[in-house]
Amino acid sequence: MSSPDLPPSRTHTVVVYSDDAAVRDQVRTAVGRRPAPDLGRIEWVECGSGPEVLAAVDAGGVDVCILDGEAWPTGGLGLAKQMKDELDDCPHTVVVIARRDDAWLATWSLADAVVSHPIDPPALTDAVAGLLRARESALPVRRALPLGR
Repeated sequence: MSSPDLPPSRTHTVVVYSDDAAVRDQVRTAVGRRPAPDLGRIEWVECGSGPEVLAAVDAGGVDVCILDGEAWPTGGLGLAKQMKDELDDCPHTVVVIARRDDAWLATWSLADAVVSHPIDPPALTDAVAGLLRARESALPVRRALPLGR
């Protein structure tokens, strides 16, 4: 039973993509099950390949995708760009890059937020929470989230 002072919370579906299970685990551990008190819980969908990400997004209901820019053979930057170009209602995207110098690639990919390796849990959590709030409000997201903090 929820308190009358709190809005009803809903579950958010977040895809985490990397060909490396350790990176997927780092992302899930950094963000946790509830990234902020005003947001509902996260249901994680783990994907180890690009086609798995596209299938999950095509199935619908995905709020945010966290994509590893260093994944192989399909990189998260390319996936973000493909989804932004091809989908009318693309989920918000966070790309994780290895080098700050690759931030221009994140701009090219139309990612909504960028964080860098090694994963900074507060920075990633802030980015995901901001994108979930934007998704809940149905507002479009502009690349207003800076690299890291």
